[in-house]
Amino acid sequence: MTTVVRRAFKAVLFCALFLLAVRYVHTYPMPMTRQQRHYLIVISERFGVADYEMFYIATMVVIDLIVAAAIYVMILKLWRRYEVKRRHG
Repeated sequence: MTTVVRRAFKAVLFCALFLLAVRYVHTYPMPMTRQQRHYLIVISERFGVADYEMFYIATMVVIDLIVAAAIYVMILKLWRRYEVKRRHG
């Protein structure tokens, strides 16, 4: 039973971190400047994507997943370190 609870907690933790990354990780000011839109269009054309807005959304989702995964791994490592110190300390 505890294994199921731990796995569920980890899944909820990752989802929460992903939602926080979506909310707070931005690579642009709101709204984008004309020059930033131009760069986005040029980059999306180089990748062969016609819809630059979907390219931007997909790119931001990938960045948010990377950020969420990195923070998730750091939290788990810190938690393991805390548990080891608590058991042996």
